[in-house]
Amino acid sequence: MRTEIATLGEFGLIKRLTEGIKLENESSKYGVGDDAAVLSYPSEKEILVTTDLLMEGVHFDLTYVPLKHLGYKAAVVNFSDIYAMNGMPRQITVSLALSKRFSVEDMEELYAGIRLACQQYHVDVIGGDTSSSLTGLAISITCIGEADKDKVVYRNGAKDTDLICVSGDLGAAYMGLQLLEREKTVLKGEKDVQPDFTGKEYLLERQLKPEARKDIIEKLAAANIVPTSMMDISDGLSSELMHICTQSNTGCRVYEEHIPIDYQTAVMAEEFNMNLTTCAMNGGEDYELLFTVPIADHEKVSQMEGVRLIGHITKPELGCALITRDGQEFELKAQGWNPLKEEK
Repeated sequence: MRTEIATLGEFGLIKRLTEGIKLENESSKYGVGDDAAVLSYPSEKEILVTTDLLMEGVHFDLTYVPLKHLGYKAAVVNFSDIYAMNGMPRQITVSLALSKRFSVEDMEELYAGIRLACQQYHVDVIGGDTSSSLTGLAISITCIGEADKDKVVYRNGAKDTDLICVSGDLGAAYMGLQLLEREKTVLKGEKDVQPDFTGKEYLLERQLKPEARKDIIEKLAAANIVPTSMMDISDGLSSELMHICTQSNTGCRVYEEHIPIDYQTAVMAEEFNMNLTTCAMNGGEDYELLFTVPIADHEKVSQMEGVRLIGHITKPELGCALITRDGQEFELKAQGWNPLKEEK
């Protein structure tokens, strides 16, 4: 069954995609259906706003990314930015630009993913826009969140001797992408052939259906820890650490042996003949939280499930370095993903 978008028109499509959305958050006064949404936040809260633009062919490849997964991921990466400020996401707006090759059913699939993410994280869809596109699919999501005024965490608060912590494990999403790209190349032009991904499910899930670390924000709050700086890892650990150090005017020491890596990631790196530490440091799209805490919180943070201590902040003149297993020091380089760098 394929319904052309033109048969519904813009407003018909929006109505179809947003039907039955119920608002969950107190701050959402009025959502889809008027010229603007209406929000009301209490005065003791700071309002956080982030936005993300995803372009087909640059940020995603529909050869192997199901539309439902794409919708889920597009929403979750925005939630992750709000958690990275120590806040809670509350609302999103969704804008889509579509070419003629997409049907109403395709957009329903995409929206099913967006709506599922919103249900899981208790976020309201409150508006958006649709337009035609000559170059495929573009998705722009704006997310609005809140945080207590004294609890917002920026990138610029790290201090000498602070501990550097990271949630989860690193490099798996990058390995998932390598795997998908390899199978796409291998199966080019083949019809009805399904690649066998047995034993590699975790890597694919990390790439196609990432989760934002709401649980870590809740654990930090329960332990009464406010990080001195925090970021989510979208462009690679190396790159994000350098952001924190540049904005905080510090250096850092990170220890290779403490970087958390999943077994499947290690196996896959070996299969691809790639350096495992390089994949973990520069892979990106992990959406884990990287944060610093005062040394006084050492005991609390080292007992926190799902969090690893990977190093410490230093004085700026010491620079940013990775200490290898055999004690060598390597200067950190931001080799993470940069969508604007020129192709060589």
